[in-house]
Amino acid sequence: MFNQHKERYTTELEEIEKAGLYKNERIITTAQGVEIKTKGGGSVLNFCANNYLGLSNNPRLIEAAKKAMDEWGFGLSSVRFICGTQGLHKQLEAKLSEFLGTEDTILFSSAFDANGAVFEPLLGSDDAIISDELNHASIIDGVRLCKAQRFRYKNNNMEDLEEQLKAASNCKTVLVVTDGVFSMDGIIAQVDKICDLADKYGAMVMVDDSHATGFLGESGKGSYEYSNAVGRVDIISTTFGKALGGASGGCISGKSEVVDMLRQRARPYLFSNSLAPAIAGATLEVLDMLQSSSELRDKVMKNTQRFRKGIKEAGFTIVDSEHPIVPIMLGHLENDARLSQQFANKLLEEGIYVIGFYFPVVPKGKSRIRVQISAAHTDEHIDFAIEKFTKAGKELGII
Repeated sequence: MFNQHKERYTTELEEIEKAGLYKNERIITTAQGVEIKTKGGGSVLNFCANNYLGLSNNPRLIEAAKKAMDEWGFGLSSVRFICGTQGLHKQLEAKLSEFLGTEDTILFSSAFDANGAVFEPLLGSDDAIISDELNHASIIDGVRLCKAQRFRYKNNNMEDLEEQLKAASNCKTVLVVTDGVFSMDGIIAQVDKICDLADKYGAMVMVDDSHATGFLGESGKGSYEYSNAVGRVDIISTTFGKALGGASGGCISGKSEVVDMLRQRARPYLFSNSLAPAIAGATLEVLDMLQSSSELRDKVMKNTQRFRKGIKEAGFTIVDSEHPIVPIMLGHLENDARLSQQFANKLLEEGIYVIGFYFPVVPKGKSRIRVQISAAHTDEHIDFAIEKFTKAGKELGII
């Protein structure tokens, strides 16, 4: 039967490739880290991983994961409410609540699943969701599963948010949802101002802090701590797959009633296997590390300042922020999608591993190289990257 439909997909794939939008996956032949090896590309410096604290191959976390497997096994072969809840899961939920400053926490196999789970059980057709236009795809997909009325406001724009709150004022329950950090731009949400408006109009607030948990804010709680809004956000979603070790897994943390509702009705929780013991054990170890020292948080922010300063002085166009996501914008140049790939390939030849971002990952005309800084980068790594970006940028006429 497939042969009747094969031509359709072949044609679509050919059109994607002709448009310069086809994504080829590079293969790395080592563990994740700042210095990696690639198939056919040799040894390079990695500047595009979500490895903000440099923990993805940390020996202490590897040992914690091994210890958890020795004690708790490899997998649960079950969902949580049947026979998939171990003491380890309850320890991690309690530790996350303590770290994030919330009442309770529920674990998911990924942050994508967490965002897919949260809206449907909490909101119905008499309710409303007001979402930032640049929210992550997982939030968009989660909202689609919910029967609540949908409103959208311009990115990080408080005036437009207030207009949407007014438009939704006749709804029973209103939830404002935003990324804490917008992953394509590194823009940090104005969580304090969002909470001010939510208080004014009687709405709840949800923040996806996947690109902030562990390093943003004085103690690493995330964007809401950075914005002086601790205790004001009702629902926090986040991942263990970025700063907190870089494996997988995620959670929803917040008000106890919200978490309890998700335990009763969230489909990705009720029908997906429990988080693997190795990930739970390693994540507990990460949280201990973060609560005992600010060294890694301080280092990633220092490295970010060094890179941002140097890349701007070289003449590149970047989005201003203090976040380790540093997008080098190419949308003002002709054939920006192809150029982003050429730029990334030339940088790989120079020993810098980055990826070109282009439609549909970002809007048309907004192509970029998204650089991500890690606490594991040294000053020499940062300076080397700036040098190679400058060289490649000049050769391609970007600067």
